[in-house]
Amino acid sequence: MAYEPIWMNSGEKLNKFEFVKMQKDGLDVIRDIIETYSKTGYDSIPEDDKTLFKWAGVYEQKPKDGYFMMRIRINSGILNVAQARALGEIAKLYGRDLMDVTTRQAIQYHWLRVEDFPDIFKRLEEVGLYSYEACGDCPRTIVGNPLAGIDPDELMDTTSLVDEVNDFFLMNRDFSNLPRKYKMSISSNKFNNANAEINDLALTPAVKVIDGQEVIGFHAHIGGGLSAKPFLARKLDVFVRPDEVLKLAVGVTTLFRDHGYREKRHHARLKFLINDWGVEKFLEKLEELLGPLERSGEDRTEGWQAAYFDGVHPQAQEGLNYIGLNVPVGRLNADEWLQLADIAEIYGDGRIRTTMSQNILLSGIPNEKVDEVLEQPVLERLTPFPKHFMSRSVSCTGNEFCNLAIVETKERARRVAQYLDEHVQLDEKIRIHFIGCPNACGQKHIADIGLQGALVKTPNGMIDAFDIAVGGILGPNARFNKTLKGRVKGDDVPLVLEQLILFYKDNRIEDESFHDYFLRVGAEAFQEKLTEILASPLLVS
Repeated sequence: MAYEPIWMNSGEKLNKFEFVKMQKDGLDVIRDIIETYSKTGYDSIPEDDKTLFKWAGVYEQKPKDGYFMMRIRINSGILNVAQARALGEIAKLYGRDLMDVTTRQAIQYHWLRVEDFPDIFKRLEEVGLYSYEACGDCPRTIVGNPLAGIDPDELMDTTSLVDEVNDFFLMNRDFSNLPRKYKMSISSNKFNNANAEINDLALTPAVKVIDGQEVIGFHAHIGGGLSAKPFLARKLDVFVRPDEVLKLAVGVTTLFRDHGYREKRHHARLKFLINDWGVEKFLEKLEELLGPLERSGEDRTEGWQAAYFDGVHPQAQEGLNYIGLNVPVGRLNADEWLQLADIAEIYGDGRIRTTMSQNILLSGIPNEKVDEVLEQPVLERLTPFPKHFMSRSVSCTGNEFCNLAIVETKERARRVAQYLDEHVQLDEKIRIHFIGCPNACGQKHIADIGLQGALVKTPNGMIDAFDIAVGGILGPNARFNKTLKGRVKGDDVPLVLEQLILFYKDNRIEDESFHDYFLRVGAEAFQEKLTEILASPLLVS
């Protein structure tokens, strides 16, 4: 039985898009794409349906001239070889060979046409993959531990749990009309490699002694999210057994669906409801819905490695290894991807794994085969041993393809990382994230140094610029970075970052990380240094 949309009669004002969703469920547009628009073409698509294309995992590509971007859902970022090859072939056939790994472990295409979608959907479904609900006001791709099943640092293999939750929500019309997008992460890794604090609902490793036995389970965190008003997820006082994960996910999502805000699109994520209700009231409402829940146990999160796995590492299985590859700013081509699929099949366990740091893992490599894998030509660019700044650079799509971004980010981030690797010698790996708009797909807020695109007026017109923030981190002492005053012109970014990083290098104490240095000297010291740099005649513009 379908649920009753209680918000329709709640007295709350609704934004105009809510009325569009009442008239047509976003999932219905998938049928329309296949049966109608793929035959009648781009010009036949009504504007409201173009907006609903998000439920098919599709956005219009800039400059809205008939091409589309598509995201593919990948549970925990884990693919088998058949799935990987299907993705590579789609890129070759329809996406001009371009593939991006996103900060939610998805694969993203560009240059797709509406006429292409029926065959793309078919190719995906044949290997058990979907783009459906990778975007839209619905439960999106569930991120998780890319090392699930092979991880020496996980309490349990979460693969089946992620699949269970994914399968319940995917194409489920009871949950296909939420107030806004809804993001979940499930991981049992002790180093928080699914970035729990920035998800609407996150499950992290925990244990509790129940009836004299130590039980492995999860703690739950709710209301995280970035964008213009970022919130760190807040911990619920619950301990979740593995067989109760789906029940909890359904309960939290139901409360968001029924009580989340629908008046303003920019004030509709779960984080705003949690901020107003508080976690105690939310838990009361959750227990009214689900019944009594077990209280918290012992947290087993030990730190945060930001989902980076450069190099060769032993798996939980003796004699086997996984290799972490660097994909510069998350972008590769179809031929490179298909070569990785060949390596995974010939030398590994037939898996390719994508990470939230926009990188790729190969797993199941026997000890005696590691050297042979490292000699493969594709690993020259997608190297397991990247230079330090390239290894920690993340970027959103930017205005090359995204209609929301106001500056170019992808190629700029790559060039900035290359410049820093050529000019700064440093043993510390500093995380640098670029975003082109406040939506923060490049997760600028959690970076050591985050750059957000802006524009500045010059005698020659408006030019790209960036606001700089410092000091972000997740894990036990999570905090978002602090934005500094002083907008940096795009061409000046390499020199400005070089000077900020040298300020850290020249003044740190022995083995002090960038974040620890930030905590010691404060944002004020970085502000003073940035002001000095911006007044320097050395800048190129």
